[in-house]
Amino acid sequence: MSALPGLRLRLRLRLRGAPARPPPALLLLCVLISVPATEADELTPVSPFTSLPDREGTTAKYSNFSLESHNISLIEHSSLPVEKNITLEKPSNIILTCQFTSSGNLNSLEVMWKKDDELIKENNYLVNITGYILYTQYTFTTINSTQLGSYSCSLQEKGKEQRGTFNFKVPQLPVKEKALITYVGDSTVLKCVCHGCSPLNWTWYRSNGSVEVPIDVQRIDKYMISGAHANETKLRLMQLAEEDQGTYWCHANFQLGESQAPVQVVVLTYLTPLKPFLAIAAEVLLLVTVILSCEAYTQKKQKCSDHGKEFEQSEQLKTDDSNGIESNAPRLRKNESVTSE
Repeated sequence: MSALPGLRLRLRLRLRGAPARPPPALLLLCVLISVPATEADELTPVSPFTSLPDREGTTAKYSNFSLESHNISLIEHSSLPVEKNITLEKPSNIILTCQFTSSGNLNSLEVMWKKDDELIKENNYLVNITGYILYTQYTFTTINSTQLGSYSCSLQEKGKEQRGTFNFKVPQLPVKEKALITYVGDSTVLKCVCHGCSPLNWTWYRSNGSVEVPIDVQRIDKYMISGAHANETKLRLMQLAEEDQGTYWCHANFQLGESQAPVQVVVLTYLTPLKPFLAIAAEVLLLVTVILSCEAYTQKKQKCSDHGKEFEQSEQLKTDDSNGIESNAPRLRKNESVTSE
């Protein structure tokens, strides 16, 4: 019991001294509150849908799929539709957002989402208004080609519509406008490249009327398919004949569909380039023949005319000679009579 007075004395002295320091956690919280926000923090917008739930649980169901987010900003006094083209190779979770800024009453707008101009009936899109900005968001998952197409957000008020459209499709192959020209007996290589994408596989077809016929890869003496990289394919045609001329198609196959591009092949014989020159030569030969025939006819006609003139001249001379003899005969008689007298 003798130790208790000393303990009480120490407690009194401690209470009468400097105030006790607050806990470290409280000090840290005070420091964080006192530090001013940086310019980057002030400019970074907060998503209006952060606290809104995922109504379908799409992201959780297909959590192994990649997530893609795309947005469109609409202008208040513009009637022109806004479009955005998006390419997809594989299944993905998609988040589409339309942002519309207006000085009017945003609550009076009717918000709808459409798929290929058909109204999306299920109520799985979100709408939020923050100040003078209206946000609407639609979430879905692309599993196969049926989910591709056009998705549009439509904001309507008093007969006026603001629309933003997202066009989804698989990567497109570039189309060659010029035909590939080769000759009978030669070999040629057809090539297709998918820039910025990696198809699962490639297939080649040939047009037979309105039907596409797969290339018979078993004919190794005629066809050979190769490709150094996943984004390209090559078809080698060997021992070309005139019947090999036509349209060939390369197909790039993706998880969400396929894309194709035509390659036109023209097979010529070695006489084909000479045909224009032979035609010109034939025309020249025909023209020369006509000219020579005309000259021959003209010369012949001229000879006949000259011969006729010579004949006429000779006859005229004969006539003149005969007339001269007859006119001289009376003179001779007259002379004879004078002499006899």
